[in-house]
Parts: sequence; structure tokens; C-alpha cells
Amino acid sequence: MIRKPTATITPFKHQLFFFFSSSIPSPPPPPDNLPSQLFAILSRPNWQKHPSLKTLIPSISPSHVSSLFSLNPVHPRTALHFFTWLAHNPKFHHNVHSHSSLLALLLRNGFSGPAERVRISMIKASISNADARFVLDRLRRFKLEFDFKLTLRCYDCLLFSVSKFLGIEDLKMLYLEMLEDKISPDLHIHNIMVNAYCRLGNVVEAGVYVCKIVEAGLKPNTNTYNSLIMGHCRNKDVDSAYRTFKLIPNKGCARDVVSYNVLIHGLCEAGRSSEAFELYSNMEKDECLPDAPTYNVLIHALCRGGRRLEGMNLFKEMKEKGCEPSVNTYNVLITSLCDENKLEYARKVLDLMSGKGLVPDVVTYNALIDGYCKEGAVEAAFGILGLMESNKCRPNARTFTELIHGFCKRNNVHQAMALLDRMLERRLSPDRITYNSLINGQCKAGHVDSAYRLLSLMKHGGLVPDQWTYSVIIDTLCKLGRLEEAQALFDSLKEKGIKSNEVIFTALLDGYCKVGKIDDARTLFNRMLAEGCFPNSYTYCAFLGGLCKEGKTKEALLAVEQMFSTGVKPTVHTCNVLINHVLKEGDFDHAQRFLNEFVSLGYRPDAVMYGTFVHAYCSIEDTKAAEKVMIKMDEEGISADSLTYAFLIEAYLRLGLIESAFDVFKRIFDAHCNPCHRIYSLLIKHLSNEKLLKTDDNVVGLQMVSSVPSADMWKTVDFEIALELLEKMNEHGCAPNMNTYGELIVALCKVRNLEVARKLYAHMRDTSISPSEDICNSLLKCCCELKVYGEAAILVDTMIQLGYLPALDSCKLLVCGLFEEENNEKANSVFCRILCCAYNYDEVAWKVLLEGLLKRGHINRCSEMVTVIENMGYKLHPETYSMLIEGFDGI
Repeated sequence: MIRKPTATITPFKHQLFFFFSSSIPSPPPPPDNLPSQLFAILSRPNWQKHPSLKTLIPSISPSHVSSLFSLNPVHPRTALHFFTWLAHNPKFHHNVHSHSSLLALLLRNGFSGPAERVRISMIKASISNADARFVLDRLRRFKLEFDFKLTLRCYDCLLFSVSKFLGIEDLKMLYLEMLEDKISPDLHIHNIMVNAYCRLGNVVEAGVYVCKIVEAGLKPNTNTYNSLIMGHCRNKDVDSAYRTFKLIPNKGCARDVVSYNVLIHGLCEAGRSSEAFELYSNMEKDECLPDAPTYNVLIHALCRGGRRLEGMNLFKEMKEKGCEPSVNTYNVLITSLCDENKLEYARKVLDLMSGKGLVPDVVTYNALIDGYCKEGAVEAAFGILGLMESNKCRPNARTFTELIHGFCKRNNVHQAMALLDRMLERRLSPDRITYNSLINGQCKAGHVDSAYRLLSLMKHGGLVPDQWTYSVIIDTLCKLGRLEEAQALFDSLKEKGIKSNEVIFTALLDGYCKVGKIDDARTLFNRMLAEGCFPNSYTYCAFLGGLCKEGKTKEALLAVEQMFSTGVKPTVHTCNVLINHVLKEGDFDHAQRFLNEFVSLGYRPDAVMYGTFVHAYCSIEDTKAAEKVMIKMDEEGISADSLTYAFLIEAYLRLGLIESAFDVFKRIFDAHCNPCHRIYSLLIKHLSNEKLLKTDDNVVGLQMVSSVPSADMWKTVDFEIALELLEKMNEHGCAPNMNTYGELIVALCKVRNLEVARKLYAHMRDTSISPSEDICNSLLKCCCELKVYGEAAILVDTMIQLGYLPALDSCKLLVCGLFEEENNEKANSVFCRILCCAYNYDEVAWKVLLEGLLKRGHINRCSEMVTVIENMGYKLHPETYSMLIEGFDGI
């Protein structure tokens, strides 16, 4: 997916293009002289009628107003009139900074009367923590500089703003400043303090301010008691909340709808929804009519409890009683439907909501994005992001985190990394979940070094990696065979203040088992128990797999007994490990007994378990028994995977039953299952054998071909054999598709058989089948490994035109190779093309610059490419610059 359109691309790629292209840094605008133009206009009489003013209005921003008042000698009265005139424009909104500049201008010139109105307006203009902090600091400064003391009304508004956006310490300090100014707080101010402490669940401190109300000769009102009810609920003391609720009429106050809503919410949160509904049914007796928040809480409780139909009925009742559902009501329904994977219905509710004239908010869109991502439908989720932005709804950090997680789940880590760029550009802060998703995505792709770099970015952002972060990295290091590094990282966790949990232990233990280091695995297992970390079903499964692999059957059975004795239930995978081991020993009866026992325990066999039986029967060429297992799977509604079909095909080919093998192949297509690499290898090997028999009648040669490993066979296969396979597929009603060509081309490229891969690629294009991203990347990698850089560069252009991402590992080889051939112009061109793709700029720098140019000692070229990045207006993370500097110093 690209940032600059060069060709027709698919709808999803089209969405990506528009999203990413909107983020390309544009050239800096010319110096802004708008404040000067405005000053010239305001300096004239009847400035409101100036002909240029109307054309300038759409361009005026609050920052222009701030500059106008701060840098120009505007008359205070003119400034005030212009400020008010602008405020009447529905498309313009003053911010706290434009208010502050006007307030400073008025105070400098002694206009204290209007200044008070502007001060109140400035406080109310706060819409964020930063705004509230700015206002608080500025008002304190104006108080010192101009002796502009805060009034009771001003303290009232300011305390409310601070309680909404800032912490309790700021609120308490401001309250004390008010007392120092000899201003007696009224009931409203005391209620602000009570409410602030109750929101934190600190009812004791809230009680201090209730006492102050009484000491001041005032009387607590309904709002006071409502806050106390909320405080008790936040403190998870619903019984005390109920007592306060019942106390309200005895104190001469009337309960209102808020009293009910707060207690109903507390009861629902405590899992006491039946009491909440009882309270709801008594509202009318208390002359309180339920409002939208009442229904929202109850509908949410029903949906969360799996009673969505009852929730929908309450939604209907709500409308029948004349209470119009709010955005929050629809959000509850949409979230519930998404949680149940009923995404089609969720979209219908969204349409219904929009049809009622309600504007969906970020919560609405996030629920849908989360739902689609969980289903693996990231294209649809990305479409929701587009809809969201077209409706002027600003995505938040959670929006991007959900999408990043969705892309990583789909193994599209590069698109996820590009979203991290967009996130940072919008000044949204990634959290630990964001980075953990990206680290997991890089690890799944085998890019553990990029995962380490993300770890650095994470720490640079003030985030502390957790157990999950390290478990993913340790697991990946083990899978890559870097066990010593995994063990070193594991041993360093204690210093980092992270206690190894069962996930981390299991990852390392599985690594040892996979390489046959069963003694190390056993030691680790015992250490796990000694440290009070209890193995789970996955730990036992890994350990059992290792023991069975090493033929330690008795110890494996003892481990099974230990697992049951500690109350750990085996997973289906655990069963598969044991059955597979028994079948390898040829004990079919014992395996069947194991299977029956697991079924009696309530487990349902899966495709892998049945596939293990198929494999075992096929290995002794008992295809009838294998087919019976296939029939049983079909009867139980279990779809065989491609590997299971491969076992059958291999058995039929060994028996010389070619037609039966191709019949199985046809069954794969009919089941809409994509044949795996192993199946194509078997068929290619069979056709090679047949060709040898026809041409030379050479039995020795035939035996040689039959014993050739698959990888070597792909090195020597010619184009005619590949074509024959395609023809055979057509004869048996299995029309070759993109998956067919993909499996063949990828296999050929892995062994650098570029000549045949090229021909198959051309044949595929001739049959009007578009290549996939994987096919293109396999060819690109092969070209780069064989140093055919000219062809590789053309492939990069082709991929970008198709809306595909050229793999960064291949791009690294290509750019380095072109520079080493002194084809500097082409290298620069390719690098610029890569930067225009939807890649994260840091990831490009890590791969091409750090792992490529710097590793090969091309310091000057690396420095030039950093300049190219900066000249194109792209920004690298400070941590990436540190990595580059460290790389320069290390050479």
C-alpha cells in the first residue's frame, strides 16, 4: 500500500492509500502574515464592513487571534469587539490561548470590568488537562502581575474545571488559595469538593467537606447525597450507598433521577442487577422518571450478562415510554453485538442511530473496529476508520491500538508499524498494549531484532515492559534456535523486577524440548515448581512433547499423572502429543484407548488428532483404515487440513495408485482447502519419476530421484514438469489458481531456481491470474540473493504499482547491492520509493540503514540516506537516531 497513487489498486489498498497519503508531510507554508493583515483592518473605522474580512474568516484560527493581541497595539475595546464578533461565527471557536491574550491586553490597559467576563469565558473554554493547567497557571500569574484577584464565581468555575481535568492535589491547593483570599465557599463549591473525593471512592475525606457545609450554616442538598452514594459505590460498598439513598428524604431532600442512576449503576457493577431492576420499578412511585442514563446502565447490565434479547426489549420499552435513546444507548447495543460477533447487526444499529440524527462518537467506532479486528476482518475495520474520519470523529489511542492488534494478528506487522507512525504524528500516546502487539507481530514474522528496537522505543516513552512482553521475545528466540540468548534474557528478568510466570517458563522449556535438551527442560520444570510458579496445561504439553520425542515414555506417563493430581486439565494438544507418540510406536489399540478416554472426559477430537491417526495408517500403507478416519471426520463435521490430505496422497503414490492420489487432490479443491507445499512436492516428484521412466527406462536414476530430498528436487525441476502438473490438475477438474502458482513459485525461489520461477510467473500472468504479495516478495528475495538487482528493482516498481509492500529484508539487500555496484542513482531511487510506501519510517531505518548499510560498513551512504529521509519531510524517532549514532561509533 502506497502513499502516492501510481496504478489501479484494490478497494482495501485504495483505503490504505488515502489514509496514509493524508499523512504525508506537506511542504511548509509561506510565513503567515494574517495577524498583520487583521491588525491593518482593525485599525480602520467600521472594520466590520471591510471587504477583505469576509475572505479572511475561514483562515483565521485561535493562534492568529493570540498573535494579533500579543504582538500588535490593538485598542482594548476594538480587541474585545473583534473577539466577540468572531465568537458569533458558528465555525469559529476561541480556545484558552486566544482568551488569555485578550485578557492580558485588557488588564494591561485597566479594563478590569470586561476582563472578569473574559476570565470566566476562558475557564469554561478548557477542554483538556493541558487547557485546565494553562488556565490555572495564567490566572495565578495575572493575580500576581495585575492584582487581579479571583471572585467567588471565578473560584466556582475554576474549581469545577480543575476537578474535571486535574488531580485532587491541584483542587485542594486551589481551595486553600480561595480561603487565603478570604472568600467563603458556598454550597456549590463544597459540593464540588465532596464530589471530587467521592469520584475517587474516598468517602472519609468527602465527609470532612460535608461537615464544613454544616459548620458554615448551610444544608447538604440532593447533589451532596448523590455524590456520597457514588463514593460508596466506587468504594465497592453498595450497602452503605443504599443506606445513604434511603436517608435522603429524612434529611428534607428529594431523591432525583441521578440518585437512582448512581445507585442502579453501583448495584449492576456489584452483580446485583435484580436489586437494580427492583429500584428501577420503584422510580415512578418516587416521582422520578427514568432517563436515558437509567436505561443505558440497565441495558448494559443485561447485555453483559448474556441477556441481550432482554436488553433489546428494554430498549423498545424505553422508546415506547417516550425516552429517546442517546448515543451511549446505541453504543451499549453495538458493543454487545460486536462482543457476540454479530457485526452485521451492529452495522444496522449504527445506520439506525445515524438515521435518528445522532452522531456516532469514538466509542461507537472503536466498538466496531474492535469487533471486526477480533474476527480477522481488518479490511472492514479499516473501512470503519475511514468512515470515522469522514464524519469528523477524531480517532483516539485505542482506535489505533485495536487496528495495530488486528494487523499483527493477520501477520501484517508492517501495516501495523505504519499505523504507529500515524499515531505518533497525531500526538497520541501508544500504551503497553500497543507495543506488546507490535512486538508480538515482529516476533511472529521472525524479526526479533526489530522487536528489541520496539522495546527501546517503549522504554523511551516511559513504559515498562511486562511479563507478556518478555515471554513473546523469549519464545521467539527459542523458535529461532537462539537458546543461550533466551536463557540470558530469562535470567535478567529478576534484575528488571519482573517475576517469571508460567508463560515465560513454558516458552523457554518448550525451546529446550524442541532441540532435544530434555535435561535442561527438566531442570527448568523443577525450578518452576521450586519458585512457586505452577505449570499449566501448556507447560505440561511442551514437557510431554519433549519427553515423548526422546522416547522417555515412562517419565511422560508420570508427568501425566502429576498433571491430573495437581488439577491441571490437559488440552486437546496434550492428547495429540500422547496419541502421536503411541502411534509412532505402532500401538494402534493403545492410541484408540487414549482417544476413547479423552472423549469420555468431554474432549472433542480435532482435525490434528484425527490427522495423526491418518498419518499412522498411511505410514503402514493401510489406506482403507485411513479413509475410514476421513469418513468419521466428515460425519463429525470436522474438516481435514491440507497436511492430512498430504498423508493420503503420499500413501497412494507409494502404492502406485496415481488416480486415487489425484482423486484426493480433487477432494481438497472441493473442500475449499488450499493444497500445501508438501502436496505439490509429492506430485512434482512423482511426475519427475514418470518422466525418467519414459525417457531412459533408468531404474537407478529413478531410485535416485525418489530418494532426493524435497529441497534438492525443487532445485532441479524443469518448467516442463511444472506445466505437466498444471495440465494434470486441469484434467482432474482442479483448475490452477493463485495458491497453486504461489506454492510452486515460493518453493522454487527458496532454492534459488529463478529461471523456472520466472517462467511460471509469466505463465500465471498469461492466464490472467494476478500475483499475490507473497509471490512477488519471493521473486524479489530470490533476485536479490542472486544479485540480479536490475530485475529486482523492476519488481519493486511492479509491486508498488499493485499496491503491495516489498519486503524490507529484500529492499535492504537491493539498496546495499546497488550501492556496492556503484549504481548510486538507482539505489537512491529505490530507497525513495520504499519511503513512499506505507512503511513505518523507523522500521525502514532499522532494516535498510542499521542492518544493511551500517552493518556492511557503508557509513557515508547511510548518512546520505538519513538526509534523504529528512529532506522528504519524514521524522525518525529519537531512539532510532540514538541507534544510528551508536552504529556509526561502532564502526
